[in-house]
Amino acid sequence: MRHIKEIVLESPEDFKRKLLSWSQQFDELVCLDSNPVFNKANLKYTSFDFILATDALTALKTDYIEAFDKLEEYRIATNDWIFGYLTYDLKNDVEELTSSNPDFVLFPDLYFFQPKRLFFINGNILEMNYLNFISDEMESDFNTILNFSAQGEKTEAILPNIQTRISKESYLEKVGQMLHHIQVGNIYEANFCQEFYAEEATINPLKTFEKLNSISSPPFAAFLKLEEHYLLSASPERYLKKEGVKIVSQPIKGTARREKEEHEDEKLAKTLQSDEKERSENIMITDLVRNDLSRTATRGSVQVEELCGLYSFKQVHQLITTVVSEVTENTSVVDVLKTTFPMGSMTGAPKVSAMKIIDELEETKRGLYSGSLGYISPKGNADFNVVIRSILYNQETKYLSFSVGSAITIKSIPESEYEECLLKAKAMLEVVNK
Repeated sequence: MRHIKEIVLESPEDFKRKLLSWSQQFDELVCLDSNPVFNKANLKYTSFDFILATDALTALKTDYIEAFDKLEEYRIATNDWIFGYLTYDLKNDVEELTSSNPDFVLFPDLYFFQPKRLFFINGNILEMNYLNFISDEMESDFNTILNFSAQGEKTEAILPNIQTRISKESYLEKVGQMLHHIQVGNIYEANFCQEFYAEEATINPLKTFEKLNSISSPPFAAFLKLEEHYLLSASPERYLKKEGVKIVSQPIKGTARREKEEHEDEKLAKTLQSDEKERSENIMITDLVRNDLSRTATRGSVQVEELCGLYSFKQVHQLITTVVSEVTENTSVVDVLKTTFPMGSMTGAPKVSAMKIIDELEETKRGLYSGSLGYISPKGNADFNVVIRSILYNQETKYLSFSVGSAITIKSIPESEYEECLLKAKAMLEVVNK
C-alpha cells in the first residue's frame, strides 16, 4: 500500500523548514515537532523527532455524535496512517453533557485524514512514506523540497487587536464561584479557562507558528492546516500514547515561570517541586488518570512511573506525572481514547461534575483548545498531545483565538490563578503582537 524510501539529510533543521513551507500548497496538513535539540530530558517516549503528513486521499469530518465510533470505523476501513484531532466537545459523545457556549472559531468536532505523502525524521534520517500510486513522485518531491525557496507573504499581516473574553474582575468573580463549588463538595478541582481573541485578524499562519515554536520549542509542537482552519501549537503535554500493548499518559499540573539568572531560576524550580498546592493539583489529576486508564487496562497494570517530575522548558517549569498501563492485544486505541477523553488535566475531579461547572462558568466553547492532535498508525499505535499553549485561526472569518487556564482547588487564590493565566499566555501574545 505504501512505498518507503530512506535518505540521509545533511541539514535536518533546514530540510524541516523547507518541507513545511513546501507543504503549504495542500489543503490538509499535520506537522508534529518534538524539538529534540531542546527536549532531550523530556522525550523518553517519543518515537519521532518530526512528522509531516499531507495531501489527503480520504478524510473523516464529523460532529460529536457517535464520533468515536465513526473514528474506529474509519481507522479499520483505511488500515493506514491517519492524522487529525479530537475537540474538547467530544465529551458530549461519551457523557450526558452539552456545550452551550458560543463558538467563534468553528472547527469541526472531529477531523482525521489519510495522507498520500508522509515524512518522518529521526536524527539525520528522513523516511519518505508515500502511497504506492504516487511513489514515482518521491524523487522529484525530494529535489523540489531540497531547493525550495518560500515566497513572500501574499497579504500584509494586520497586527491583531487582542481582547480578553472575560475581564479580570469577572474572572476573579468566576473563580470565587468555582471555589464555592469546591467548598460545598460538588468538585475537588476544575480547570477554568479564559479566551484571548482578535477579530478581522490577518496573519501568516506558518510564520506565526515558526515564531511560536522558536520561542517555546516544546516537545509536542504542532502545525495543522485543514482547509481554512489552522492550529499553531506549542504544547508541552502528551495526552496519550499507545505502543503495542503499553499506554502512556503524562498529565501536567504545576507551573512556574523561568528566570534568566540561574540561581533565581533554580530557586523557582525547587519551590515549584515542593509547593503543596501545586503537588496536590497534580496528584488529584493523577488519581483521575489512573482511574480512566483502568477502564481498559489489564488487571494490576496501571502504575505511576513518575510522580510530579520537574521538567523545564524555555518559558516555564512544569510538574509532569507519567502514568502507564497495559491493554490486551485486541484493544483498539480508539477505545482507550474514548474512555479517557477529555484528559483529566483539562477537566477536573470528579470529571463529569467539573465539566458541567466549566461549561456554566466559561464564556466560549473550547473546541480544539484542550482537545488533542495526533496520529494512529496502521498497527494501531498512536500518539496524541494536549492542545494547550496554542493559537486557533479561521482564515475565512479572520477570527484568531487562544485560551489559557489553571487548576482551581481549595487552596487557590484568585489573583494568583489570574497571574498564572497571563504567564501561560505570554508566548502567544508575544508572537501575535510582533
